[in-house]
Amino acid sequence: MGPRLCQVCDEAQSKYKCPSCYTPYCSLACFKKHKEIPCVKPPPSDLKRTAIPESHVQKPILVDEPSEVLQKSQLDAIACSSKIRSALNDKALQELICSIDCSPDAENALDKAMAEEPIRLFAEEILSIINP
Repeated sequence: MGPRLCQVCDEAQSKYKCPSCYTPYCSLACFKKHKEIPCVKPPPSDLKRTAIPESHVQKPILVDEPSEVLQKSQLDAIACSSKIRSALNDKALQELICSIDCSPDAENALDKAMAEEPIRLFAEEILSIINP
């Protein structure tokens, strides 16, 4: 897993982690902003999941329209795509995906990331697979 983006400003690479909740931040200014809202140390079970990047933490899935959920066949087609597998070897794409996944506002982070060519091409490839 590559460098993480500051979860306070979502702009700079994080250099530090909050000693209480382990939220990545980039500067004293971001740390002070983060501390405006009280945070707590995650329970030990969450610490273990955080420490192992390969683990898959289940997040609640909230959709407005059930038709937006991909079918198993579509997910299988994405997983089997050599173009998708090849694209996922790109470190820049990996970092973008990690920063989106780690963001407290993933939807906004995704919107920002779509300006980057690696994520835009990746998204276009996925769309071409699920909508042939």
